[in-house]
Amino acid sequence: MSCAEDTGEHALADGGKELPLCGSEEQGFQPGPGVGQPPSARFLQVELELNAHLRRLSFSEPVRHIYNPLEYAWDTHRCYVHRYCRPGQRILFLGMNPGPFGMAQTGVPFGEVSSVVDWLQITGEVGHPQDEHPKRRITGLACTQKEVSGARFWGFFRKLCGEPALFFQHCFVHNLCPLMFLGASGKNLTPPELPAGEREALLALCDVALCQAVEALGVSMVIGVGRVAEQRARKALSAAGVRVRVEGIMHPSPRNPRANKGWEEVARAKLEELGVLSLLNKDNL
Repeated sequence: MSCAEDTGEHALADGGKELPLCGSEEQGFQPGPGVGQPPSARFLQVELELNAHLRRLSFSEPVRHIYNPLEYAWDTHRCYVHRYCRPGQRILFLGMNPGPFGMAQTGVPFGEVSSVVDWLQITGEVGHPQDEHPKRRITGLACTQKEVSGARFWGFFRKLCGEPALFFQHCFVHNLCPLMFLGASGKNLTPPELPAGEREALLALCDVALCQAVEALGVSMVIGVGRVAEQRARKALSAAGVRVRVEGIMHPSPRNPRANKGWEEVARAKLEELGVLSLLNKDNL
């Protein structure tokens, strides 16, 4: 299906009823809505319901600005999901949350612009968050700033797979949390940097949505990109009784000195250890 063929709207398929918050001990994990629908439709439904819950949260200092690309970049995000979320995918790569020059601009996880436009062939309109920081303007697919993490992540799989079809035959990519947080200076604040109570309220909602996304996709392995995403996924899925293997690879962030010394080699070795590399190597076809 091409992006142009997707006519889905922001309305929830069940007429607006929200998902039960099933992350507590009293409420075990419940499957998301839309059983029988294609994985892409069920996945988008989970994200829209998460958006509804996240709008109720509030954040204090040091947070000054909150961007949700699943709202203002929904057009390009929906294009990504409808094009690449397919039946039969067994592996979910899981990042933590958007970066200022990646998903925050494009609506695609690890969405460095050139990778999104040139390799993934994503199209669509990108709007603006309600309260935009003057130093972190959203220019969408016209953004000229390079996000190193995204360039490394998608660049590695582009070299390995050749074409997106091979990667997405087996894998999908998602972020645990769709929100980006900025301080007064425009500094990007990661979820671990938020006040503890606000962070846990946020991640509790994201944990529930992750469990529902994994159920909707039917994957058998979740690979956290970075230790925080891996640990959170393992905790959330185990607590909810979702039977899926959880592993991790090093995050490609330039903040990580080890990643700067050769992230591709480390990622390649880990994926080979996990039995994933051979699935994605175009030379094995």
